[in-house]
Amino acid sequence: MRRRPPVRRALTAVLVTALLGAATACTTGGGDAPAGPEPAPATTYRPGTLRVLASSELSDMQGVLDQAEQRTGVKVRPTWTGTLDAAELIASGKADGAYDAVWLSSNDYLRLDPGAARRITNETPVMSSPVALGVRTETVRRLGWQPDEVTWSQVHQAVVAGKLTYGMTDPVRSNSGFSALISVASGLSGAQSALTDADVRRASGKLKEFFTGQKLTSGSSGWLATAYTRRDSVDALVNYESVLLSMNRDSRTGLTVIRPKDGVVTADYPFTLLTSATQEAREAGQALTSYLRSPEAQKSLTEQTFRRPVIPSIAPAAGLATDKRRELPFPGSRSVADGLLHAYENQLRRPSRTVYVLDTSGSMEGERLSRLKDALAGLTGTDDSATGERFRDREEVTLMPFGSEVKRVLSHTVDPAGRAAALDAIRADARALTASGDTAVYSSLREAYSHLGKGGPGSDAFTSIVLMTDGENTTGTKAVEFDSFYAGLPADQRATPVFPILFGDSDRAELEHIAQLTGGRLFDATGGEESLDGAFEEIRGYQ
Repeated sequence: MRRRPPVRRALTAVLVTALLGAATACTTGGGDAPAGPEPAPATTYRPGTLRVLASSELSDMQGVLDQAEQRTGVKVRPTWTGTLDAAELIASGKADGAYDAVWLSSNDYLRLDPGAARRITNETPVMSSPVALGVRTETVRRLGWQPDEVTWSQVHQAVVAGKLTYGMTDPVRSNSGFSALISVASGLSGAQSALTDADVRRASGKLKEFFTGQKLTSGSSGWLATAYTRRDSVDALVNYESVLLSMNRDSRTGLTVIRPKDGVVTADYPFTLLTSATQEAREAGQALTSYLRSPEAQKSLTEQTFRRPVIPSIAPAAGLATDKRRELPFPGSRSVADGLLHAYENQLRRPSRTVYVLDTSGSMEGERLSRLKDALAGLTGTDDSATGERFRDREEVTLMPFGSEVKRVLSHTVDPAGRAAALDAIRADARALTASGDTAVYSSLREAYSHLGKGGPGSDAFTSIVLMTDGENTTGTKAVEFDSFYAGLPADQRATPVFPILFGDSDRAELEHIAQLTGGRLFDATGGEESLDGAFEEIRGYQ
């Protein structure tokens, strides 16, 4: 499937960097994976160390993996990624020789691509976790729900009645979001087997109604959980059961975890060797999976991560219901998966309004400005770009270049009837950026909030601000003054996060403060030639 994952270019850069023996760049500030640079895969297999392309949510398995290393001598060296991103990397052949194994929430997506399917072997399910709905306990009482009896249709009805709002990860960039989308589409279409194009068309009206209730979106489960705890107005989260139960343990959110009665998609986390792996690596992989399926490991993983053991003799952790739920099948063809994702991006979900606050001060002159222009132009894609490879239909995109002050406010809405013209206009505005002046970071952020506060064609939209700067604030509003301004905003405007991009000589502490204050996330673009492109792309999952 052709699509641009949030770190597609970043992953390519990781692979190139790995071949040069360097370390990858990373993002920080609430993602699923641990903060800090990740080790790049070595160019050849090293005895006792498996280079694993792994779902970022599996970072919570570190304790179990430490036990595995003690028992087997096999060390897992992960490179964190999203499931759909990994599928593209494997299908392209770029994972061959750079990784020994892949460990994702599911291999269903891989199997839809013949290029990826023939590059994997020895799939061993290690644990499982179904998609579930975590609802505030007071909301469950208000709705009069019996948790064991709730269906996707009931959830849909509550949303339509204005009685339920929720957050969900972006299905184009997160497998938990994709699994949730399949679950909802199956439940609302009444599909009796794997989803078909006809099922998706039949359910499109109800799906669009369902997604009016989505008030939070994210590229990662970790940031989504953090954002949820800041937003008392959001009633629920759609995510893996294990994530929701971990939230209850770690932050006392008081979620009632509901597995809809009419069925869910379940992740089975198969540890999978690549066909390109050496014999030594295969033997290490088999030793690792044998341990992970042992009673000791199965007990540890269910107690530490709230995933379900695959060995029947091991009881699930306390809090994991044991009653059965119908397992919804994954779409049987790429056309259905592609069509469902395309419909979500461009028709079903609420539109986006994003202000790109862009440092075009004098220090950006030359290569830095050129890289910024290229990164923005990349987001425009083309009129026939595949899902996720360009700004979405109905999206309002505002470029706000600044130096000593905001220079211009350039807004365009990607109208499906005039898509090419809108994308061309955004591309032209990006190419016309020039560098001059000092760096008024906080004054420009104030103008961005004021712009979004005026409303627009998508007033009921996901709003966000992306801040790209190569330096620290040197003029205009001071940090303490911006903090006071932000605190005085109406609650609905304070819900708009700022996603700063660390670039050039920008001040990390300053940008981390902005992200934490506004509920955003800091993205690091200091790691290489393509990292600015990767940062802009990854942010797409949060808009």
